[in-house]
Amino acid sequence: MSDTVTRKATWTSRSAFLMAAIGCAVGLGNLWRFPYIAGQNGGSAFIMVYLGFVFILGVPLIMSELAIGREGKLSAVETMNRLIKRGHHPIWKIIGWVSILVPILGLSYYCVIAGWSVEYIFKAALGNFTGVDAAGSGAIFQEAQDNVLSSVLWFSLFLFTTVTVISMGVKNGLEKAVKVMLPALFIILVFLAIYAMSTGDSAGAVEFLLNPDFSKLTPRAILEALGQALFSLAIGVGGLITYGAYLPDDVSLSKSAGIIAIADSLVALLAGFAIFPIVFEYGLQPGEGPGLIFATLPIAFGQMPGGILFGTLFFLLLSFAAFSSTVGMLEPIVAWFVDKGKSRIKMAWGSGMIAWSIGMFMVLSFNVLANFRPLDFIPLYEGKNLFLIMDYTVANVLIPINALMIGLFAGWAMTNEMAEKQFGFAYGSKEFTLWRISTKYIATIAISVTVLVMIFGMDVVLSAFNAVIAFF
Repeated sequence: MSDTVTRKATWTSRSAFLMAAIGCAVGLGNLWRFPYIAGQNGGSAFIMVYLGFVFILGVPLIMSELAIGREGKLSAVETMNRLIKRGHHPIWKIIGWVSILVPILGLSYYCVIAGWSVEYIFKAALGNFTGVDAAGSGAIFQEAQDNVLSSVLWFSLFLFTTVTVISMGVKNGLEKAVKVMLPALFIILVFLAIYAMSTGDSAGAVEFLLNPDFSKLTPRAILEALGQALFSLAIGVGGLITYGAYLPDDVSLSKSAGIIAIADSLVALLAGFAIFPIVFEYGLQPGEGPGLIFATLPIAFGQMPGGILFGTLFFLLLSFAAFSSTVGMLEPIVAWFVDKGKSRIKMAWGSGMIAWSIGMFMVLSFNVLANFRPLDFIPLYEGKNLFLIMDYTVANVLIPINALMIGLFAGWAMTNEMAEKQFGFAYGSKEFTLWRISTKYIATIAISVTVLVMIFGMDVVLSAFNAVIAFF
């Protein structure tokens, strides 16, 4: 492919890009994962560390991903190939290929959870949660997982809706979808937060979310906060590189990255104010785990005033957030094929079928293949079924590794000329220096530690760290 090739597709406006990029970042990581991770790690102290990582590391890395994409103006794979032709080492191809692998694998299991969200819209609207206790709510969730036909239906519906939108193109599909869904997401979330704070235990929620207790902040919680920041901002997923390729040269990457980080953090915090007043009002546990959304909160929805409306809107919100992310997952894959001259429609449906085929194993891992644990001989995957293996591999291995590679490229390989061109910062300026230090040193070290913990375990890494300290 000639280095002079430029991408034909562009965003129609800066606001359209920002909505798409925010939608790519905002997803189940904010509304499903963030509340229970924060609950397990003590609330506000964890949140403060998480926000610190978002702005100290997240913003520079978002800037870097967007800069890489806009410099190459192609899919992640072809962008890295183009930069390699300009003199960069071939090892950086890893960024391109992982930016394709993560979305296709992530889409296969992400749509399973998203499918549950859509199914639960109807369960909430029909009053299925009215009067249920913990056992009843757990039984409803277990039934949703056990019913193979229903699970396949909702999973397929969500995935192929995503495929349909992406097949329509950047302007007619992706842009139009996020222009509707993202404003709706914020409106619903603000309404739910106000309603929850006015009817639930607002004092308990404020205490939990805004009054930090740093005694609860363990090394594990700090690393969880870093991992959540990467996961929540969609760093290393591939979507931001692809979205950056569609971006005109006159759009400020630093301002855009800041807006994305602020919007993403705002959604996570609003989700906390929508969920924790209900959790504390009805005596639920904030650190309940992944089942907090689907097994625990419905208990409260069944008891609270207006619970049918609240529950319906909550799962509609969850579905919108998931959809804004899944379109951001599929686009990098399809963009790669389009760069090779393939039909967008055919490649969208072809990629969708690949994700669907892999995803069928994810669906079946909750029922037919529930006890199939093929990687028990590997300590990292011991006791994990296919879904949990995929989730752990994508969220805790591939995304941090790709984020690390992006940080290394931005900090150590990206030329000053490229950085000045993309960011508009003069070499040696305060802004340029802060960006370079963050990507070159802080992000590299922090993400490296996270990757080591994910691979070797917290105890091994802490022991090694203590040994190094003792040696010196």
